[in-house]
Order: sequence, then structure tokens, then C-alpha cells
Amino acid sequence: MKKKDVSSTIIRSIESIEGLEAVRQLEELVWSKEEAVPVNQTMAAVKNGGFVLGAFFEKQLIGFQYSFPGFDGNRSYLCSHSLGIHPEFRKYGIGEKLKWAQKETAAKKGYGLITWTYDPLETVNGYLNLHKLGAVCSTYLENVYGEMDDKLNAGIPSDRFLVEWVINDSEKSSKSESENDYPLAFSTRTEDGFLIPEKIDLNYRSRNIYVPVPGNFQVLKSYNLSLGITWREYTQKVFTHYFSLGWKAVDLVIDRENPNQYNYLLQKS
Repeated sequence: MKKKDVSSTIIRSIESIEGLEAVRQLEELVWSKEEAVPVNQTMAAVKNGGFVLGAFFEKQLIGFQYSFPGFDGNRSYLCSHSLGIHPEFRKYGIGEKLKWAQKETAAKKGYGLITWTYDPLETVNGYLNLHKLGAVCSTYLENVYGEMDDKLNAGIPSDRFLVEWVINDSEKSSKSESENDYPLAFSTRTEDGFLIPEKIDLNYRSRNIYVPVPGNFQVLKSYNLSLGITWREYTQKVFTHYFSLGWKAVDLVIDRENPNQYNYLLQKS
């Protein structure tokens, strides 16, 4: 497929019923009809401190980002609920453009923090969230949404990272690629092109630890659902353990020796 020139893509707020309906239809395409947010809900959020951003290429909606206000009893923040890209326009950096636009819009509205969840086994999302945007995570949520039947989540518990992105007006905070050899929370091996987790070590006390994850999780899960569930169990055990002891995930980098493996960098404050 010929690569598209998406340099003319523009990001703008969507506030009309017609625009929000287009977002709902794109959600159906990205996930499923059941997972799409009703227009009356997105409209209510837009009118009460939230917003919906759309990415437009030649007048076509090719991506969106939906946020609403959050409050945990002590502080208010912006809850970033969903971000979706049309299948034909993925891998063009549209998601990153939407996130930086989200941060700018949130700052204008007076927010100091943005939070959202994502599946830590989805390395495209993890690389964007932690490595490029500079968000961090110290909270692991188990089976947040229960059983989900859409094509990305079916058959596996909906565990999520809860990430925090502090808003300021400084320059982008993306990180450089790490060249350090930190200890691995568990070893891995490769079989038939897929990463297999092995012995876990929960006794590290060093400041920096790597937690490996497969770089092709959706393909791996389709190939062997049991292996996908094993990855969920391994990473759940490791992340919940080290997060409880004060570590936080601050980056995600490609393993220097295995292109099928990514490593989360856990750092203790």
C-alpha cells in the first residue's frame, strides 16, 4: 500500500452533534458497536469541562481523542477516556499529534494533570505513552472493564496501567533510547518467533529494573491464546509486586538483543 502524505492533517475540537456522531461511528470501526460512547454522553462531557478532539485529513475524520473531568476526592484532573485512529491511517503519528493537542487544550482549560488507562501488553501504546509523551505509571488495575468481546481484548482479563501525565508548558519530554543493562524481572526465550516468559525474580532491590513484554502481543494472542493469558499473569504479578514497593514505570524501550521484546523500565524513587 502506498504511504499516505498526512502532513496536511489538522486537529480541532468537535462540539456539534454531527461531529460527535462521526466520532461514534469511527469508534465502532476501531472497536465495536457495543464499545462506542453514545453521542449524548460525549456532548454532556463537552458542555461540562471535557472535550473531543478530531484529526481530519482532507475533511475525513481519521482519528479522535475523548476526555472528561475527573475528581478523586482530593484533586481534579482530566480523564483521557479513549483515542482511536482509522485503520488506514495508523503508524502515521496521528495518535501522538492528538495527545500533544490534548495536553495543550487541557492546559488552556486549567487542568494540571491528565490520567488514562491502557493495556501494558500493547507496546505501541506503551511506547507512545511513556517513551514519547513522558507519562509515568505506579498503579496496576486488574480486570478493570471485566470481560470484553471486541477484537483487541477478547479472551483475556482487561488489566490496565493507570498513567499520569503532568501538564506544564515546557517542551516535549520524550526520552532517549536506553543503553543500560538493568536486571530483568523475569527471563525470556523465543519459540516459533514468539516470546515466552520464564522464571520470575521478585527479590530485586536495585533502583532500576526491566520488565520484558512481547512486541507483537495481538499476533501472539491470536497464535496462542494460552500464551497470551500467561503473559497477562506474569506481568500482573511482577507489576503489582514492584509497584507496591515503590517502583514506577517510567519508560518502554526495545530490547537491544531481541527485536520481538520490549522492556519497561521500573524505577524506584
